[in-house]
Amino acid sequence: MEPPTGFWASLLSFLKFLPYFSGLLILGFIKGVLLCPWACLIMAIGISALVLGLWPMHLIWTYYCIIRTKLVGPVVKLLLLIAATAVLIIWLIIGIPGSVFAGLVYGFLAPIMATFDAVGEGKEKPFVHCFVDGTWSTITGSCTVVRDVKDLLFHSYFSIMDDLRLQKPPDGKPYEIRLLDIPGALIAAAFGLLLDGIMFTLIAFYKCPVMLFKGWKRLIQDMIGREGPFLETACVPFAGLAILLWPFAVVGAVLASILSSVPLGAYGAVVAYQESSFVMGLAYVFSSVSIFDEYTNDVLDMAPGSCFPRFKYRKGKGESSHGHSAPLSRPASFDREKQEGKKPPSRVTSFKNSIDEFNPFKLLDHLFAECRNQGEALVNKGVITMKDIEETKSGKVGSGVLNVGLPAYVILNALLRSAKADSVGLILSDGSEITSDNRPKSTIFDWFFDPLMVIKEQIKAENLSEEEEEYLKMRVLLAGDPSRLKGSLPHVPSLTERKKADIDAFARRLQGITKSISRYPTAKRRFDILVKALLSELERTMGGSSQSANGSQSQAQRLRNSVARMLSQKSMGKTANIRDEDPEAQMTRLSRTP
Repeated sequence: MEPPTGFWASLLSFLKFLPYFSGLLILGFIKGVLLCPWACLIMAIGISALVLGLWPMHLIWTYYCIIRTKLVGPVVKLLLLIAATAVLIIWLIIGIPGSVFAGLVYGFLAPIMATFDAVGEGKEKPFVHCFVDGTWSTITGSCTVVRDVKDLLFHSYFSIMDDLRLQKPPDGKPYEIRLLDIPGALIAAAFGLLLDGIMFTLIAFYKCPVMLFKGWKRLIQDMIGREGPFLETACVPFAGLAILLWPFAVVGAVLASILSSVPLGAYGAVVAYQESSFVMGLAYVFSSVSIFDEYTNDVLDMAPGSCFPRFKYRKGKGESSHGHSAPLSRPASFDREKQEGKKPPSRVTSFKNSIDEFNPFKLLDHLFAECRNQGEALVNKGVITMKDIEETKSGKVGSGVLNVGLPAYVILNALLRSAKADSVGLILSDGSEITSDNRPKSTIFDWFFDPLMVIKEQIKAENLSEEEEEYLKMRVLLAGDPSRLKGSLPHVPSLTERKKADIDAFARRLQGITKSISRYPTAKRRFDILVKALLSELERTMGGSSQSANGSQSQAQRLRNSVARMLSQKSMGKTANIRDEDPEAQMTRLSRTP
């Protein structure tokens, strides 16, 4: 969809689009007002009950894990206990009001988003869908949010605390703090909070008019030319509301700037402690004002640089020297194009593609869909058994074959596929490729993607044979069951001790990455669906029998169970005549009975 060119064409397009936009906005607003109380009620009651119900358990288990951990020393444990107490109290205070606010926002905005999305490109019966979409889905979505919050508070939280309790220090010595450096660090933090709080506030108030008028100018230009956020229908309501609510956004930015002075000022204590120098901590405090000023100039497209000095606050590192700091540099390609008279890239981009393509939740859906496909194949081969499923459902294992081994197995197959294809990214099973250009632009995804790329390059450098790849796959899949691991690993004569150690290191790293992915929001819900699907596949493979965890039933017993179900459907007279026959004779007689 290309926007019109020229002033009159743009104005005519805007006049035609305005009634269409207004009607959808009013309809979405009405749906939001009607559904907002119900969504708020569901989320407020559900999340508040979770917060209040799990809070005593969180308190006890947090204290227990901090006390039992060997990762830190006694002084750090004492500080962690104090910090954990404060965090838990704050969580109890903001958890309940936050659930009410989240319910109001979700219940109001979800119907508006669904209304505009119902008339997007490729939609059938848009008139009907603009009334229907966003009604029942908002109610079910509220229940899903409560379910995901429950998984985070129960599954993810306890998994993280268990890691803290069981993890050991890498060099065998617990982390401890130097008590003599604490007073200087605290004084640096206090001075940083005072100075940064004053200076950040003054800078924010000085630059807020620039942000207000530049933002309005950009949004109005996009609205008239149907560019930027106004290009896609799904983004139009937010872009229109942004024009009306932009002053509130500016006020929020000012408040965020003031609040940012707290962590940045307190970071002076970290610098003073790390460098064992109170002077270095003060140097960072003064330099943080310059850093903040340069950052805001860059965001608002103002003159680069800062009038505040930046001092050297790291020993032996090439930080800026005393005096004025160098301005934040713009990309070289931008300056080169500006000098050569070239126009900057057009602001007309498709937001739909950037939102729909490779977002983290769709990648999570793809991961679990592939887990189901390969899990069913492993069930048919007998690698995944009923014991694995029952242990996972009962929650007895934290790193079992299903909840960690199977996702790691799927990720390993993707890495091997990408390494063989000499890909610069990650090739999925459907042929699509995730690279550094189209991957989700989020810090959380980088935590998973970057280590996987490193492992892929290391696997490519090892040049594994097919037997060694199978060894690695089984090592990754069955790492959570050491008793089965010893008897299930294939014998590979070409596997040296060094390569075996490398393969074991790959398996441990993949297991760690997969365990982190299992704590991702919505992962637990998707995993429960996967377990149910594998259980159904296992029962179908075994002919519908409910195999016990201690071993499979004999064939004769399964036959007797089948005969008993068939006999219950026959009359009592016919049943009495064949009750004492053996199973084979019973099946023959029943097959001849009309």
